[in-house]
Amino acid sequence: MSFMLRIPLNATPEQGQRLLSLQQAFAKVCNALAPVVQQTRVWNRVALHHLAYRALREQFPDLGSQMVCNAIYSVSRTSRLVFQHPASPFSLARLGDKPLPLLRFSDSCPVYFDRHTLSLKGGLLSMFTLDGRMRFQLALQPQDEQRFHECKLREIVLLRTSEGAYELSFWLVSEPHNEPSAAEAAEGEIPEYIMVEEVT
Repeated sequence: MSFMLRIPLNATPEQGQRLLSLQQAFAKVCNALAPVVQQTRVWNRVALHHLAYRALREQFPDLGSQMVCNAIYSVSRTSRLVFQHPASPFSLARLGDKPLPLLRFSDSCPVYFDRHTLSLKGGLLSMFTLDGRMRFQLALQPQDEQRFHECKLREIVLLRTSEGAYELSFWLVSEPHNEPSAAEAAEGEIPEYIMVEEVT
C-alpha cells in the first residue's frame, strides 16, 4: 500500500525566494540533460548517470553532487513516462524510428530530494538550498509520524502551488512491491511543466 503525504511549507518571502532559485537551477540541469536523452535514446537512470554526471557537475558546481543525481533521476523518470507509457503520444511504439522530441522542463518543474538532501527529525525539516540548509518546523499528525518510521520512502518532491506557495510531497510505501511511481501511474499524460518539442 502507498501513501502520498503533502506538507505545506510556511516559508517567509526570503525562504520562498531561495526555494525558487533552487527550483530554477534544478530545471536548468534537467534542460542541460534532456538533449543527451534525445540524441542517445538513453534514459535508464544508471546509464544516464554514467553518460552525463561528470559534465553536469562541472557545468553546475553550485547544485552539489546529490542534487545533480536527483536531476538525472527526474529526467530519467520523465523520459520513461513520455517515451514508454503506452498512452503517451510520444511513446517509442508510436514514434518508431523517428527522432525523439526534445523535452523542456519549465521553472515550475518539481525538485526531487532524497535522504542526503532532506532530513526530517523530531518535526524539524532540514533541506538543501543553493546557499545552505533551510529549516522548517513541521506539525505532523501522529499517524503521519508513524508512517515515516514504518514505511519505505520512495520519493520526496518539492512543488510550487498555483498560488506561489511551496509544499513537499512524500511518497511512502508500506511493503516491498513493484507499484509504479506517481508519474508512471498517470494515464500517459504529459506533466504540465514539460514541453515536448517535436523534430520537424
